[in-house]
Parts: sequence; structure tokens; C-alpha cells
Amino acid sequence: MALQNSNPRQINLLDTVRSRGSVTVEQLADMLGVTLQTVRRDVQRLADAGLLTRFHGGVRVPSSTIENIGYQQRETLHAEGKSRIARAVAAKVPNGCSLILNIGTTTEAVAKALMRHSGLRVITNNLHVANILSGNPDCEVIVAGGSVRPRDRAIVGEATVDFIRQFRVDIALIGISSIESDGSLRDFDLREVKVAQTIISQAREVWLAADHSKFNRPAMVQLADLSQIDCLFTDADPPPPFPELLERAQVRLEIAKA
Repeated sequence: MALQNSNPRQINLLDTVRSRGSVTVEQLADMLGVTLQTVRRDVQRLADAGLLTRFHGGVRVPSSTIENIGYQQRETLHAEGKSRIARAVAAKVPNGCSLILNIGTTTEAVAKALMRHSGLRVITNNLHVANILSGNPDCEVIVAGGSVRPRDRAIVGEATVDFIRQFRVDIALIGISSIESDGSLRDFDLREVKVAQTIISQAREVWLAADHSKFNRPAMVQLADLSQIDCLFTDADPPPPFPELLERAQVRLEIAKA
């Protein structure tokens, strides 16, 4: 079940648990400055939505390093921040350019923000992105071949890698599940990662779109390093040590604040 109408306190609680892996209810109440009763109520709601797993006296992120949360949950989580990121990305995308958009709810938000652009040629392995941008008559959409992953309509596999290798585009816009404190970009599915690595290699510029919850979130498979990214779009100031890492890697930072 997706989380509907989440409030900022609940989003903050979820981000706190993600940054620590697991935490007690008492610690959450102290860190968030709310009562135990409020924490328990919020934890229950997040657990009911499948975003957290409860254990005696505490809570943790389910399958934190090996499995992403469900597509419908990701679609509603941090939706406002993703919309701001999408508008910031769209403002930087010139008309008449070529792009590759990969898998993820943030790249889907970007697709919606590109509906008024003209002369775009977009290659994607995301059927949701293709469906969105096919509604723009001034945009040519090219869909990658491969195996469709039922849970999120992603196209992955060796056929997808071979297809992407045929192109060289102006901008690759990628989403990600995790940016770790060593500067590595990570995700959960090896097949998805292989496609994303190919996308990076086929672009003149690589833009990363990632909301603030992706910082310090654990994931199993390394996709790339910050040094391979030209620009990062996010919705809040990155926590330490990421400003230093971004400066060292010479990554442009675009913060889409409220």
C-alpha cells in the first residue's frame, strides 16, 4: 500500500530511519522532538504502507541494502521535492537536443516537466517515460528493446544494453537509489545498473536527479562514482561530507528549494 497524504514529520521520520538503518522509538522521539505516542502513531502508519518494518522497541527500513521499496510507494514518496527537481532540470534542457532518460520516479517527473519542450529526441528504457512524452507532438520517443520488469515497467537486460550502445546523446538524465558517503552511486538491480552504466558512457553530459533521501541510503550494487557526473539536481542542501565530495569531483550542484 502506498503512503498517501504524508506530512513533513512523517517524511522526516522516514529519512531519519533510512540514515541510521534502525532506531528505537525512544531515540526517534528524542531526535524529532515529539512524544512517544506521536512517534508510535507515525511508525504504525509508515509500517502499514510498507515503508518501515517494526521490531520490539524500534523500527528499521525493510530489506535496506538488497531490495528497493515498491514502485507505488516510491511514486508518492517525496513527490513535491521530485516535482521541484523536475522543473529545475527542465529549465536547463534546451529545445532541440537529444536525451536518454532511465528508470525511476524522478525521471518520470522530469518527463512530465518536458511536455512543453520542442525538438527533443528522447531514448528511454522506462515505459512510463515513453507513455508520458509520447503525448508531446514535438518530441520523438525511442523505446529501448529488452525485458520488461513488471513491477515498474522498466526495460532491462543485455538486449537493452546493446540497444543503448547505438546512440550518442547530448544529455543522459539518470535517477539513482543511493549516494553513499564514499561518493559511490548505487542501486539494487544488477541488470538495471548495467543499463545505466551504458547510458552514462553514451552521453556527452551526465545529469543526476536525486531527492535528499538518496544521500546515505544503502544499496547493494555500485553503478558509478560522483566523478562520472557533470551535474546533480536535488531538492535540499546535501549533508556532510557530500558538498566536499561534489566540489572535489567538480560536479555542478543545482538545488531546487521550495
